Amino acid sequence: MGTKRQGNHRVLLVAALACGAFITAIMPARGDIYRFEDGEGIIHFTDAPTDKRFKIFMRDLRKDKQLRTRLRFSRAVNPAEYEQIIKICSDKYGVSTSLIKAVIHAESGYNPNAVSQKGASGLMQLMPGTARSLKVVNSFDPKDNVEGGVKYLRFLLDTFRGDVSLALAAYNAGLNKVARFGGIPPYAETRTYVNRVLSYMQSYQGN
Repeated sequence: MGTKRQGNHRVLLVAALACGAFITAIMPARGDIYRFEDGEGIIHFTDAPTDKRFKIFMRDLRKDKQLRTRLRFSRAVNPAEYEQIIKICSDKYGVSTSLIKAVIHAESGYNPNAVSQKGASGLMQLMPGTARSLKVVNSFDPKDNVEGGVKYLRFLLDTFRGDVSLALAAYNAGLNKVARFGGIPPYAETRTYVNRVLSYMQSYQGN
């Protein structure tokens, strides 16, 4: 009796989720929608994925358009100035140029003199302690900063077996926080950061 009730509940849940997906599809999107199907055949949807099993299901077209607009910079910034540095570091550490550019874009907007309220500095916003551990002599020197940042990204990607989302979460919130929560920490700032960098990365790949 209990098994039958549980089976019926699962069918209803799947139907409800399918209905929700259909409603989402016909209504204006307010954010990217992600989905994954678990081992029992239940389909899960979310707009704030915290598990790497979630894959993009429906993209917010308005956000994509806004994103492409935001890839434009102020006249005081010249991203092309750092192309060679990024390419060299990409080849050296095996990190895609699109990911490097996306992180720089999200962290500093290509301002080599940027300093955060927490003390992170340079193009890739390295914290003083992180910079020292990476042997970055001058965080305001684009070459030193980008090499240190890309080297750190490589470490995080290796730590999380190539999972870009987790690596970015650790870049933003710290390795210990990701390890503690077993995934992307439940911080709005970190979740927004990860989604922003992934979106920037896709735009750079498209360009």
